[in-house]
Amino acid sequence: MDFVDVVDSGGVRTLTLNEPKRRNALSLEMRVELRDAVRAAMDDARCRVVVLTGAGGFFCAGGDISSMSADPAAGEYRLRVLSELAEALAGGPKPVVAAVEGGAFGAGLSLVALADHVVAADDARFCASFGTIGLGTDGGLSWSLPRRIGRGRATEMIMFGEVMEAAQAQRIGLVERLTAPGTALEAAQHRAALLAARSRDALAANKAALSGAHADLTALLATEKEAQLTLLAGPDFAEGRAAFFEKRKAVFPA
Repeated sequence: MDFVDVVDSGGVRTLTLNEPKRRNALSLEMRVELRDAVRAAMDDARCRVVVLTGAGGFFCAGGDISSMSADPAAGEYRLRVLSELAEALAGGPKPVVAAVEGGAFGAGLSLVALADHVVAADDARFCASFGTIGLGTDGGLSWSLPRRIGRGRATEMIMFGEVMEAAQAQRIGLVERLTAPGTALEAAQHRAALLAARSRDALAANKAALSGAHADLTALLATEKEAQLTLLAGPDFAEGRAAFFEKRKAVFPA
C-alpha cells in the first residue's frame, strides 16, 4: 500500500494514514486503501483489535479538497468508498481504537467518531470543518457524533465548525483518554493490547450491541451522500474550494 501502513503486533493491527506532507488528507487512493485495510483486518483471525492513526504528528486533515469536483460520477464513487469505509469501521466485529496527534478535521473527525475508543494527545484539536467550504457532513458523522456526545453538542460542532481543544473533547465524551503529545499511538496500542486479551466473541457481541441499529447508519450514509453530491455541484463549494486554495475566508452568496 502507498498511503496506509499496516503493522501487526500481538493481535493488534495498526493502520497508519501515511501522507504526512499533506497532513494525511483523505485522497481517493487513501480512502480505497484504508477501506480495504479495515475490511481485511475485520476478516483476519490474526487481528483482534484495530488501531487507527496518522503519520507525521497529525491524524487527518479531512477530505482532499484538491481532488473534489462537481462531477457527479466522480463524487458518487468517492463518497461511496468513504461510506464503505465507515460501515467497515462501525459494523465490523473488531474494536477500533483511534490514536490522535495534532488534529482530526472534517472527514478525519468522522473517522475518530466511528472509533470505539479514542486516545488523543492533550494538544490535539478537533473540528467538523465541512461548512467552512460549503459542504455537509460525510463519513457518517451526523450518525456517529450525536451518539458520542449528544445531539445538542453534535449540532453545535457541525453547524458552527469551531475548533475544539482536546480537554473539552474529553469532557464531552468525544475522547476517552488524553496523553502527552507524541505518545498517543503508544497509549492507544497499550489500550488495544488490553482489549486483545479479552474474549473475541464477547468483544464482537458488545460492539454490535453498543452500535445499535446498523441499518440506521446505512440509511444515514445514503442521505449524506445525496446531499453532498448536490453541494459539490453548487456555488458554495466552488467558493469554499477557491477560498481554501487562496488562503482566505470563504464568502458565501446571500
